Amino acid sequence: MTTTGMNKSALSAVSAVSALDAHLTPAAPVVSVKPVTLDSPGRGADLRVRISAPAAGSGLPVVLLSHGHGSSLEGYGPLADFWAAHGFVVIQPTHLDSRTVGLPQDDPRTPRLWRFRVEDMKRVLDHLDVLEAAAPGLGGRPDRTRVAAAGHSFGGQTVGNLLGLRVLDPVTGREEDDLSDARITAGVLLATAGRGGADLTPYAAETFPFLNPDFARMRTPALVVVGDRDDSPLSRRGPEWMTDAYTLSPGDKSLLTLFGAEHSLGGIPGYEARETTDENPEHVALLQRVTWAYLRHALGVDDTAWAAAREALSGGAAAPARLETREPGGTPAE
Repeated sequence: MTTTGMNKSALSAVSAVSALDAHLTPAAPVVSVKPVTLDSPGRGADLRVRISAPAAGSGLPVVLLSHGHGSSLEGYGPLADFWAAHGFVVIQPTHLDSRTVGLPQDDPRTPRLWRFRVEDMKRVLDHLDVLEAAAPGLGGRPDRTRVAAAGHSFGGQTVGNLLGLRVLDPVTGREEDDLSDARITAGVLLATAGRGGADLTPYAAETFPFLNPDFARMRTPALVVVGDRDDSPLSRRGPEWMTDAYTLSPGDKSLLTLFGAEHSLGGIPGYEARETTDENPEHVALLQRVTWAYLRHALGVDDTAWAAAREALSGGAAAPARLETREPGGTPAE
């Protein structure tokens, strides 16, 4: 890579990536199988899933990856491929809101799409035997004691539900059921919506009434990732809205802020995804490594790369991002 004409932010991102590469495990060939279909009574359509894993190795931790609104198991290659090449089993369900499903807006399931998404993730966990058997050579290699979930945008709220987030009824304020799952011991929330109510635009309040989360019980450890230029049309508050999952949840949390990034965080929805408005390979490369380091840290695999990420992104005027942490027992902001 040549640095001619690169600005200071890009140069600092390259420097941070280089620092983290010193701790990166070697990339392995990836085996990916799609679609694996899981019977899903009551869903109206069977659940289609993609599984990606390194071709060799054992004791592989597992990450469930929940896509953003409209995407599918075909999306998020920049993250899924990277994590799989560096030692994770990555499982990607296609939720009912995917464009590949083609659900009509007036479908009776539409108001509960958020809940179907959570049920999809639980169904994956319930059928790990089926998924493991469907991928050639994967049998006996995943470590089912080390399971995390990651999600972007709508997928971030889906993951939040598994970590303890509650959805509030926008009219009564009553909490929906606790949908947390003890099998998920860490999460990564990427560009995830903040509080609802008065923080929403009229369009968002009418169209997406489930965007009304309560983070007070989201206690499972998580890394929250935001872009400081992610000015969502769904909120009146601007980019700061996306930090709520960090500032309003208790316990062991970390916040990665990518400077100059918008909602696609440099291009994580896909290599050529139409959702990408802020294409930035340096942001994607940094995000790949920081999320990988966090997942290994949070799942108890190794802390070395996470310590290096915290040091590399601890501050400085030319830093490409800022990484903040709150230790176990920490309380959310008032």
